[in-house]
Formats: sequence, C-alpha cells, structure tokens
Amino acid sequence: MERDDENAVTPNDVRMQQQQQRSSIPSFLFIILMLFMLTNHNNDGYLARSQYEDALQAMNHQLSNFTAWMNGESSDFALPERQPALPLLAQSFVPYGRKLDPRIGSYFSNMSGFIRGSLDFYNITPSSLESANVPWKSHAQSFMSDTNMTELSDKLGLWNWSVPTNLSWSVVDHAPVIVEDVAEQIAMIHGRIDFTDPTRADEMRLEFDGVHFLSNGTIYGFAEPNGHDNDIRYLPVIVPESVQNETARVIKPELLSRISKVKEMIDAGVVESDLPQGSHPETGCGFVVHAQIEPSPISGNFMQDLEDELQKPTGQWTVKRPPLRLNGMLVSRECGLLYHLHDADGLRSQSFFRKVTNYASVSAIVYLVLLALLSRQMDKAHSPAALTRLSLWTFLTQAIVDAVAFAGHITFAILANGRPSISLVAPAFIACILFALEAQHSILINQVQAPEDAAAQQVRRTPSPAQNAPTPATGGAQPPLPLPATAPPRPTEPTFFQLVVSHFRSDPQARIWLGMFLFLTFIIRVIVTPSLALLFVASMYSMFWFPQIIRSAKRGRPSALSAEYLIGTSVCRLYFALYFLTCPRNVLDVRPRRWAYYLCAFVFFQVVVVLLQQRLGPTFFLPKRFANTETYNYHPPLPLSVSDPEAPEQSLGDCSICMEAIHAEDPKPLQHVAVGLLQKVGGRKNYSLAPCHHLFHTDCLDKWLAIKNICPQCRRPLPPL
Repeated sequence: MERDDENAVTPNDVRMQQQQQRSSIPSFLFIILMLFMLTNHNNDGYLARSQYEDALQAMNHQLSNFTAWMNGESSDFALPERQPALPLLAQSFVPYGRKLDPRIGSYFSNMSGFIRGSLDFYNITPSSLESANVPWKSHAQSFMSDTNMTELSDKLGLWNWSVPTNLSWSVVDHAPVIVEDVAEQIAMIHGRIDFTDPTRADEMRLEFDGVHFLSNGTIYGFAEPNGHDNDIRYLPVIVPESVQNETARVIKPELLSRISKVKEMIDAGVVESDLPQGSHPETGCGFVVHAQIEPSPISGNFMQDLEDELQKPTGQWTVKRPPLRLNGMLVSRECGLLYHLHDADGLRSQSFFRKVTNYASVSAIVYLVLLALLSRQMDKAHSPAALTRLSLWTFLTQAIVDAVAFAGHITFAILANGRPSISLVAPAFIACILFALEAQHSILINQVQAPEDAAAQQVRRTPSPAQNAPTPATGGAQPPLPLPATAPPRPTEPTFFQLVVSHFRSDPQARIWLGMFLFLTFIIRVIVTPSLALLFVASMYSMFWFPQIIRSAKRGRPSALSAEYLIGTSVCRLYFALYFLTCPRNVLDVRPRRWAYYLCAFVFFQVVVVLLQQRLGPTFFLPKRFANTETYNYHPPLPLSVSDPEAPEQSLGDCSICMEAIHAEDPKPLQHVAVGLLQKVGGRKNYSLAPCHHLFHTDCLDKWLAIKNICPQCRRPLPPL
C-alpha cells in the first residue's frame, strides 16, 4: 500500500530519534569534570600548609618558654594563681578517689572510648547565686568573686547553655610516660566533648586536653570551643598542689610529641584544610573539667590482663569486663556556668569497634537483599509497556538515599580509622552499586516515558479522532510542500555556553545527571547538620511509593511493581531508619525519635495502597467525579472504505503492522454474539486509530506497544492502549 506524504519522515522526527539514541557518555564526562572542579582544593591545601607552619612555630615558642620556666631561667611563661575555691567546689560534686589495694580493687588504666552521661545545669553568676539555696553556695561565690560581668555576657555567645541535658565525650587515653623524678603514673588524655541542644537538634563541641592519674582514677583538664587552643602548660594549676611539679614534667614530653607529629605531617604533605585557628567560634566559654572514675571490684592483675587482651587480642581467658562509670564537673569561671556530670557510662574503643563491625555486617546483608530485589524487579519489568507504569521519582528517590548512604559509610570508615573501616567499605560498595543501577533504571524509565508524556500533551491539544475521522486512502496523494526559493542564511557559530545549554535542553539524560549532581551536592553539604539530616530522612523515606501512587491514579493504570519488591524493599529501607531513630545505643549515638514509628507506618500504608491499586483499580480511593482519568480513545466510530456497505467484508483499510485488512466486524469474537448492538461494540474494538490517524489491528498495536511506544509508521509517540 502506498503511503501518504503525511507519513514521510520529517526533520523533527529525525531529531527526536537522535535524541532518543544519544549516548549519555558526554553527559557523564561533564558531570565528572564538575565533580573534579568542586573537589579540587589546591588553594585550600596551600593555606592549610601555611597554617600548620605557623602552628609549628608557635608550638616551638611555647616549648622553649616552658622549658626555660621549668629550669628556673628567664621566660615569658608563668603559671597563673591557683583558685583555692576550685577544688572545694569540685569535691562538692565529685569526691576524689583514693588509692586502692590492688588485691581487692582497681581503676581503669585506659578509658579510651566514648562516654555518655546526664547533665545538671547551674548558673553560678553572682546575681544568680544570691537567691540560690545549695550547699556549695559559698565555694561558688568565692570562685566567682572577681568575675568581669561585662566580658561574661560577651563570651556566652548565642548558644543556649541551659538546655543541654546529655553529654557525649570521646576520649583517647595515652599510655603513661616514664619521666625522671615522676613517681605517679600520669597519662595524657585528650578528646572532644559534645553538648546537644534538644530544642534545635544542634551541637556545641569542645576540645578537651587533660591528665589522668591512674592510681586514684582522677582526671583534670581543660575544654575549649573550636577556635580556642588548649594550653596544656597550665594544667599544673588545676591539679592538687602535691603533684603539680610531676604534672609539669609530664607535659614537656607531650609538647615534644605534638611538635614531632606536626613536622611529620608537613614533610609528608598530609595537611587538613579545616584547622581550628581559622574558624569563628560561637562562644568563648572555656571549662575546667574534674572527673572521677568509679572503682571496680577486679584486682589489679586481672584488670591489667583484661587491658592487654583488649589492646592485643590473643584469645586468652580474662574476667568479664566491668562497666566503666564516672562522675564529673565542668565549670566555666569566665561565663558563670557549671555542669554536674552523673550516671556516665563508658564504651571502650575495642567494644565500639566490634559494635561497628557487627553493624557493617548486617548492613551489607541488607544491601545485598536490596540489590537482589532490584535485580528481580528490573528483570520482570523491563519491557516498555511495564516501564510506562513505573514512577521515575520512586527510583530517583532511592538512588539519592543510596548515594547519601554511600557517602555516609565512607565518611564513617574514614573516621573509624582502623579495622572497622574495612568492614564499613562493604555496605558502602553495595550502596554505590545500588545507586548506579537505580540511576540507570531511572534514565531508562525517562527515555520510555518521554514520548508517552509528549503524546499525552498532544492528545489534550488536538481534537478527538472521531471528529476528524480520515477518509480511507483511495490512491490520491497530497501535494508535497513547496521548497524555498532561496537557501536559508547560514547560522552563526554558537558559543561554548550556548552549546552546553543546548545540550542540556535537548538531552533528557543530561538533565537527569545534572539534576542528581546538584541535588546530591546540596544534600552532602547540609547533611552534616542534625536537623537537616532528620528532615532529609523523613522526606526521602516518605516519598518512596507516594509518586507511584500518584502516577498510577493519574494514568489510570496499576503499577508494574511486584509485591515482593514493594514489601522487601520497604522492610530493608526501614531497617536503617528504625535502627538509628529508635535504638538508643546505635553506633552514631542518635537520640531516639518517636516519629520514626509514624514514618514506618506511613511507608507501609503506601505499600498497601499500591497493592490495592493492582487489585481494586488505580483510582479506587478517589471519589467518582475524580476517578475518571483522561485517556485517549483508540476506538472512535469510523466510516467504511468499500463502496457497497452491504458487502460481506467491511474493510477499514490495511494494518500497517501485519499488512492485512482491518474489518469492521471480527468474525472470531462474534461467533457467539446474537444481539446487533453487541456486534457493533465488538466491531469497534477490532481496530485502533492512533492520534497520528494511522489505523491498526488492536491486537497488533497491543503487541507493538509492548516493545515500543511510538507509531510504527511515522515514529510519533503514542499514548497507552
């Protein structure tokens, strides 16, 4: 059968085919280039190196002055006056420990790990102490007697010091240094103290440095906010006067060790760009810390065997590790603040590492299950007919969650910095594979659905085929379009920026990659803020199946998601949300949130709705006036093509797929039909008229749309049948 001129391939059709066949490699390379430009921080590294060199010069100056002071020589360094009221105030909250008989008890000799406890806040400014009724009131008044109230209000800053009720303390306890003329076992200790504001989900971090007296389990130190350096040379002022000189002798080797470490980092070129010297602290409140470890009933020999086994496991039997508990006091004289730390439990680093390893193992298994479920779903719904019934945003949302999970696990592995970091690579790697597959599947869904969406818009703009029914082809051809008399002017060469904009406007894959890149860049930048992180979790998890529900109701077709994929993916995804938001002892120490259970119920509610859409219909939950979806009618009434309407075979034309005649009445399905009205209905469903006015058998077009959703004759997009 000869084709009309309207069926000829136009330049717009060729351009559409080129866009559909265009490879995403240029878009991917462009995204890689943008990532490289964002992650390349050569200038920051140069500034960091300069800051390290300045810090090294300052540390050498401090060491020389401190050494001259210890030797009784002329020096710019001098210890400030002791505060007699400080030890009395500290003993009101933390009674100092005593030396134990090693046969009946001992203290923890190494408290490296993570400590979490409750806080009681007290305002010890002179005006507040006047109306206070506490037993340690006189000690606090003596301690705050000569405080400058003008400077006090300036140093407080914007942080709300009255709201924190919990404290997190990460500690690294070094082995005691053997120094001449030092009989006490004194270990240097440092770490970080974090206050949490539950009203804003915000944190205040303090850098801690101090000394640990192993014989009685007492800890003394300073805690300063980021941007303020802890000068460990002043530690002898806050320890008991009887051990002041021994503490000063232990500080000198620590200064030498820090100087040596900074020199090695500069020589090796390993510098960090986020030094505290360049930051702007939110507050100027520094604290003096007094803490006391509670004694354990384990003898000194058994405690030492337990410590050796924790540091270097050999499989040797040891006693059960007793709980690490301590109490403490944090007081800031320049800000009039006092915190009582009580009921604090410690988790040793080795125990924490085992906990991280267990979490990484379970997470890797969960991600493997997610990968298997995704692979099975992609195998079951790989045809264009199935892809048109899937929501692009369902898979894009999961891809974003997996990308953030990959970045989070890698960051966690870097911070762990040990054997647990290797175990965390496994879930990070599988999450990266999931991200790649889901992003690729999203691009494939977009490629398949783009013609359908264009066809849907075209259907809304054009009238119904019933109103403009074509007359059957009788051999007459339409006249060709006239050619222009003169050649069009040669276009000017586009600029590079115009080429980039044109590429993103014409390539849907490039737009998806760019959108995901910008969104992930924004998310990774703000995910470190606790409040935004919780908002991200709630928004992403609530959007897993919600877009699929909307698409199914809007298109009038149920989804192609299997029940296995829906239920299995929901359970695996919610494992991470429930672990971090409901488990009080998770590896990240995230406080439990009650709304996590409501989030879980909402996700499973969406799963139930999607499954019911497959059973009861896509719009079963909508009122009747909204349940009717706008769909294209492939079966309008058409005139017959033969001149004799009473001919035995009433043909409408030839099908462009099977090249056979299309009859108004199909004899096969109408053999058992006797009513004339039903004969007309059955005859109408035997043919299908596309929006481009091409006619097909309904069965032929149904099979064709299962492979491609474009017209087999003119290559224009077609709506679903």
